[in-house]
Amino acid sequence: MKIKVYKLNAFAKNDEGGNGAGVVFNEYDISDKVKQSIAEEIGFSETAFIEKSEKADFKIRFFTPRAEVDLCGHATIGSFYLMKLLNIIHSGEYSEETKAGIMEIDVYEDGTIFMHQNLPEFYQQLDAERISKALGVDKNSIREDIPIQVVSTGLKDIIIPVKSINVLNEIKPNFNMISEISKAESTVGMHVFTMDTISDLDTAQCRNFAPLYDINEESATGTSNAALACYLYRHGLIEKHQAKSLVFEQGYVMGKPSEIKARLSFRGDNIKSVEVGGIAGNITESYIEI
Repeated sequence: MKIKVYKLNAFAKNDEGGNGAGVVFNEYDISDKVKQSIAEEIGFSETAFIEKSEKADFKIRFFTPRAEVDLCGHATIGSFYLMKLLNIIHSGEYSEETKAGIMEIDVYEDGTIFMHQNLPEFYQQLDAERISKALGVDKNSIREDIPIQVVSTGLKDIIIPVKSINVLNEIKPNFNMISEISKAESTVGMHVFTMDTISDLDTAQCRNFAPLYDINEESATGTSNAALACYLYRHGLIEKHQAKSLVFEQGYVMGKPSEIKARLSFRGDNIKSVEVGGIAGNITESYIEI
């Protein structure tokens, strides 16, 4: 049997940028074992399988080359961008069933896709000494005025503030240590950021490491940047008016410049909603024989 596979780059800043994802419409009724083998063959950090849902407009499952994960921001953005391009959907509001829950998706006429995230959950704070060794940086290059903290808007990530873009660029990750820490803290990986940016209009620049899931470094991560947006507000790095339109740079060290948008809304001083979004590009289609 031949399976049609779409490949695209979500959150692309230009033709070279973005984060690659596979998208498969599960009209073939294939097993989880076959889904896993397809994801492994495609080789992107995640492949999305779009299925029918009894609870939402669509059900999407996400497989890394190694295992299924509950949610993937960039593959969600890519999937809905592709469905709009194929005229399966149009601008409007949609719902997506995932293993992390039901997600609300906003589709705009220009192709921008925003995904509503779960409200933030803030977990344990971690020691800078341990984290700095895993990243191969001096402990003093990690900011001391705000914490290293596990945050989730669907997936748990370790949010790590560093002092400059130079520190971010000079990270020499020890992937075994990052995997060990990620497993011990029940997180997907580490999301490192600095408030230094290439564009004055952008909020922060980031790098993301998830070797526990065979993703040494990811060029654009939706869920991690949604968690980061909430972290920035929680720790006073952004004001409410700024939180309505945030832009994160990622993938520059990898030569894959990416732009991830996020926005928060509020009820009083409390976060009422979290959204992360962007576009996709470089869409191709091919077939895999199973």
